[in-house]
Amino acid sequence: MIVPAPVNPPPEDVVDGEEEEEEEEDGVASKVDGVAGEAKKKKKKKPKKKKKGSTVVVKQSEPPRVGVSLLFPSGVYPEGELQEYKDDNHYRTTSEEMRARDRAIDEDPETTYTNIRRGAEVHREVRAYAQKVIKPGMTMTEIANVIEDASRALVEEKGLESGIGFPTGLSLNHCAAHYTPNAGDNIVLKHGDIMKVDIGVHVGGRIVDSAFTMSWADPAYDELLKAVKDATNTGVRESGIDARLGEVGAAIQEAMESYEVTLGTDTHKVKCIENLNGHSITKYSIHGGPRGKSVPIVATGDQTKMEEGEYFAIETFGSTGRGRVIEEGEVSHYAKMHDPVQPLRLTSAKSLLKSINQNFGTLPWCRRYLDRLGETKYLLALNHLVNAGIVQAYPPLVDRKGSMTAQFEHTLLLRPTVKEVVSRGDDY
Repeated sequence: MIVPAPVNPPPEDVVDGEEEEEEEEDGVASKVDGVAGEAKKKKKKKPKKKKKGSTVVVKQSEPPRVGVSLLFPSGVYPEGELQEYKDDNHYRTTSEEMRARDRAIDEDPETTYTNIRRGAEVHREVRAYAQKVIKPGMTMTEIANVIEDASRALVEEKGLESGIGFPTGLSLNHCAAHYTPNAGDNIVLKHGDIMKVDIGVHVGGRIVDSAFTMSWADPAYDELLKAVKDATNTGVRESGIDARLGEVGAAIQEAMESYEVTLGTDTHKVKCIENLNGHSITKYSIHGGPRGKSVPIVATGDQTKMEEGEYFAIETFGSTGRGRVIEEGEVSHYAKMHDPVQPLRLTSAKSLLKSINQNFGTLPWCRRYLDRLGETKYLLALNHLVNAGIVQAYPPLVDRKGSMTAQFEHTLLLRPTVKEVVSRGDDY
């Protein structure tokens, strides 16, 4: 979504571009050697006028390459969708105490909402362009580059201050999550495919995690996408301060499993993928670190409550298969878990870990990102870090072959006064 933004007045030498007016000097009749003649009319230019109140409008380019800070020079970014809390927490919306607490959080540089909203605006603009240009016939690497080149430009990538939050997920068909192309990948998007597009950006370690599904398959699968979108919106609606995680999961499951997909004479009930969950997010940690909370997408007995100030990715996955995924395929996703407790034996592993710390910290990354940094022949060192438990590998997660899966996801912030669905856009 491209949002028009207020901009600063132009410099003194910026003009309104109107045509220059011409002014005549008075013509004076005179006689020279008895011959009457008219004085030549001379023209001179008026001084250029400065148009009062004129502005220079900065617009997004295509493909997107203009950083969102240039589109919003005031530093104020759009709020996400605001939803009031329910039941016992409804009072928070009008409580002066809660409003004061909300303002104090936003004004504190360590907790400000600005970084989150800046990342959310990047996400909206990038995915709007992605949905416009992605089409069958493109390779998965081309699609990843379309998304990541735009993300890096719009978030104005700067080391660990701002950049990509995790590898772009482009999981196809029965693969539900954790696939992004490695170097040499020659998979081509085809008519008949269903693709989950999972994009993450961060500003100051505040990650915006949001996903959607694109389909070029049989129109009957539209019901699968509707089911998952409905389930995600249900999860967002039921989430809030004091909401119990197991009850949120039950509401998601009820919404999801009310849908069916009919292919010819076969009817498939849409199932929640029971071993995939939403999750809390903390600074530089996509799954909330050691104390992170999981948001189930099926009914459970988890009585853990959501709390004020927490930040969640509400994501749901639906399937026409068994409704459970297993790890299968070549690994592309990785993340550093902790520092080594014992010295590393391999010099190459030490060097690779240094690069990981400098460029990603605890943010997830993929092998393409190492290639981009100029790392070569790193697989032995990478495997050493994985085996030592320093780096976690995340293989693709797949349901039964021949089934189809879909995903929708939003990031929401539990503010003292309201629930803000920061990644909400016009598209979903």
